[in-house]
Amino acid sequence: MLCSRLGRRRRRGLGFFAIRRRIRGPKVSAAFRADPELIGLPLHVGAGIAHVHLGAAPHAANVNADVAHAGDSSLNYPITQFTIAPVIPAVVLAAGLSTRMGRPKPLLPLPGGETFLSKIVRSFLEAGVDDVVVVLGHEADAVAAKLIESGVAARFVINEAYATGQLSSVLRGLNAIDRPGVRAMLLTLVDVPLVSPATIRAVIDRYQATHAPIVRPVRGDEHGHPVLIDRSLFGLVRSADSSAGIKPVVRAHVSAAGDVAVADAGAFVDIDTPTAYERVLNDTSTMKP
Repeated sequence: MLCSRLGRRRRRGLGFFAIRRRIRGPKVSAAFRADPELIGLPLHVGAGIAHVHLGAAPHAANVNADVAHAGDSSLNYPITQFTIAPVIPAVVLAAGLSTRMGRPKPLLPLPGGETFLSKIVRSFLEAGVDDVVVVLGHEADAVAAKLIESGVAARFVINEAYATGQLSSVLRGLNAIDRPGVRAMLLTLVDVPLVSPATIRAVIDRYQATHAPIVRPVRGDEHGHPVLIDRSLFGLVRSADSSAGIKPVVRAHVSAAGDVAVADAGAFVDIDTPTAYERVLNDTSTMKP
């Protein structure tokens, strides 16, 4: 955690004492085409009081702010402490053309009233991931509207260059989540909607225990989603060759410490053709959490 003590100054007739106020993640409504930009002017709440930027929530990591104001002039050394807590956002790639499926994969229905996209986002939220970013492109309006209708909270970013390949969407998502306090990124595809919250949690827990640069679910020789990428690799992701994508980066940094054995079939089911979709709908075992 990054801690800084700001303003150790003597103020006549003005003191501060410590209290804890926690802002957990970017609690903002899902607004279509609302990139994480600073909106509006800072709110000046008074002389000697920290300025608060209400529009900066999407940019901010979870922030603990220990600050209070008191009129006790005996407190000669007011301290304002800000703690940027470590966070691990998730990025869901849902921008592609869905050429092999023949219709937009994010909108495909699943049993129980979910779509591919709503199920993925809900699983991340249930696993305790506060910030989920969905990268949209093809049929963006329809996909965003359907997710908002489901009531599942996520941020949307648009990849106007989605037709150039998957790497462009990865970079769009990475730029949306990269901010102070972010330690890693969870990355998954809309093609893999059946991964369970328990598997997502297992990936996060393994990372927190080992700090392996790449953490992923495995089953025998198979490896699945989501893939957790430590921020030490963000530079390599950004400089990846567009023709190869990030697979070489991931393969170069996998390790036994980062491979999490799971029995969750959904983590390994890639649904990108009508045949695969029909098979999943008829196979109830893949629907189990």
